[in-house]
Amino acid sequence: MAVGLGPLPVLHPVPGFELGIASAGIKRPGRKDVVVMRCAEGSRVAGVTTTNAFCAAPVLITRERMQGEVRYLLTNTGNANAGTGAEGMANARRTCAALAALTGVDETAVLPFSTGVIGEPLPVEKIESALQAALENLSEQNWADAAAGIMTTDTLPKGASRQFQHDGVTVTVTGISKGAGMIRPNMATMLGYIATDAKVARGVLQDLVRDAANKSFNRITIDGDTSTNDCCMLIATGQANLPEITEASGELFAKLKQAVFEVFMEVAQAIVRDGEGATKFVTVVVNGGMTHQECLDVGYAVAHSPLIKTALFASDPNWGRILAAVGYAGVPNLDVSLIDVFLGEVCIASRGGRSPSYTEEQGAAVMAREEITIRIELGRGNCSETIWTTDLSHEYVKINAEYRT
Repeated sequence: MAVGLGPLPVLHPVPGFELGIASAGIKRPGRKDVVVMRCAEGSRVAGVTTTNAFCAAPVLITRERMQGEVRYLLTNTGNANAGTGAEGMANARRTCAALAALTGVDETAVLPFSTGVIGEPLPVEKIESALQAALENLSEQNWADAAAGIMTTDTLPKGASRQFQHDGVTVTVTGISKGAGMIRPNMATMLGYIATDAKVARGVLQDLVRDAANKSFNRITIDGDTSTNDCCMLIATGQANLPEITEASGELFAKLKQAVFEVFMEVAQAIVRDGEGATKFVTVVVNGGMTHQECLDVGYAVAHSPLIKTALFASDPNWGRILAAVGYAGVPNLDVSLIDVFLGEVCIASRGGRSPSYTEEQGAAVMAREEITIRIELGRGNCSETIWTTDLSHEYVKINAEYRT
């Protein structure tokens, strides 16, 4: 049911970054569910991870290790290795050690990532058995296969790519992501990997991934649930023949930032478009807030409301539900007489009540669209924020009711 999400675009290879895919049969025999990514020696790696206190074992290990030299990223699907305690930590370390032994690197140079069912032991032997095949499959051309290999309930693979020129040198930024449910990231998404061949100092790279995630992955929501396994990584291989970016300034950094932000935004919005059971892609714009946080509070109140989301699914312009959500968002001293609300181009509420020009037919026409914008003008300041979400359908309930069966 992906909304406006078609085949993958061209995903340009990133020099110094290889991807290999293999089948471990974790959930289904024959499914390609293990992805190994190899970073060129000297690459810089930065990332952001979930704020969920019950975060998975691989997240804890990745946090420990990503400040050091990273050579490999190991991902499995079908099992989250979350809620697994000390055994889960040992299992995650064991899979990293197995890959390290095959490649001759230190165990700490391997970062683990897992996604799938929570609370079940990681099938270590299955993953170990697939590592050699994944290594033999390594190629800079394998972005599309890797995008499919990290999927769980996704219906389509997700990826984006940009290139730009600087002093006659082509710089590439390519990324993939996965996620369709349990999406309200408090950092990034369930899994995202973006790589560039630019040479970037570690501190600049960490700031860049944080800022890019904050404006993309941290502005999407499907069901309001923050996953235990969210990780988004940004890798700079340094293979482009250009000076190292050591400060967040200058023409080269500006070009890189734009390309990175565009890739992050595209793969983040693709997650919403492929939301579990989604039939609508919904943009919630909140303008005129006193602070960015109150704009986010209002936006998420609307985006998370089951009443609004089910009305969206039914194409029912029940605008009173939107007003109710704005009202309970917790904005201090909110003056409803200043608020205007728009459904697409149609003003549905003005100065706290129904707009005199509004008709039910106008609202129904907007709600029938696959892509809908809800715009809220608070009239109390100069801050704005945008959030992307979905409707809530019968299919969402079915997918999650049957997820483990």
